[in-house]
Amino acid sequence: MEILNLLAEYRTPFFDTLFQLITYLGQETLAVAVICWLYWCQNKKLAYTIGFTYFVSGLAVQGLKITFRIPRPWILDPGFQAVPSAVPAATGYSFPSGHTQSGTALFGSLALASEKNWKKFLCVLSFLLIGFSRMYLGCHTLKDVLTAMVISLASAFFFHWFLYRRTRKLSRPRLTAFLFALCSLSLLLYAYFLYRQDILALDYASDCAKAAGAGAGFALGYYLEKCYIRFSLPLQKSKKITRFLLGLLITFILQQGLKPLLGASLFSGFFRYFIVITWILAIYPWLFSRCLDNIKGGTH
Repeated sequence: MEILNLLAEYRTPFFDTLFQLITYLGQETLAVAVICWLYWCQNKKLAYTIGFTYFVSGLAVQGLKITFRIPRPWILDPGFQAVPSAVPAATGYSFPSGHTQSGTALFGSLALASEKNWKKFLCVLSFLLIGFSRMYLGCHTLKDVLTAMVISLASAFFFHWFLYRRTRKLSRPRLTAFLFALCSLSLLLYAYFLYRQDILALDYASDCAKAAGAGAGFALGYYLEKCYIRFSLPLQKSKKITRFLLGLLITFILQQGLKPLLGASLFSGFFRYFIVITWILAIYPWLFSRCLDNIKGGTH
């Protein structure tokens, strides 16, 4: 809190706006868009690496949030005020920082995969600035930010060497998918147990349910694509752009359209994110690969 109070003394309208823009880089929208572009159009292996890093670190952070249940800085110290524009997006508990986890998982993975030093520098600078923006805006303490960075970087290094740099294909995608799904469902049950015991509010439990749903969807999509779909990447730039924009549009429609359909229960968030991530990894690739196969088959 001493660091946050010190930063608050140097706030200006310009820096408030600047760091609010920087903190947007740590939201899930950018990470999903990057993963979709790489997965559908450019580099499936890198997309899997970022995806595993992102969702594994996300599950870990959400688990720590509901275990320690540390309030936001303005609740810890009623005399402290965060930048007002940053408060609506600061949901859930404070420790660790979800925005920092998201930004570090994305840009940390990209930094490790980049061959050029200037790209590595920009990626590292990006997640460092995201972490700093969370403290400047008054949404997280230094402990929140550093813990999230350590978790995400550890995940990024592990999957970079275990998955991205690996010359041989993983021999047991079914086992990998099963273990990942098991971790996701364990978090869901843990959050549900705390909620039923009146230890955890519905909003906080729902954040965990969303992370669990995304993780379970990623596990299922990974299994289906690796074992059955095995789609090919397009070579023409026009096909890449069309595939990406159409898929992203439908992803956004699903993300927003399922909200009123599924309601606001604890499990609605789980199923919504499960459906969206399954769509990204399995359903959409199956659809465009099947259409492509039909077109090829019709030319013979």
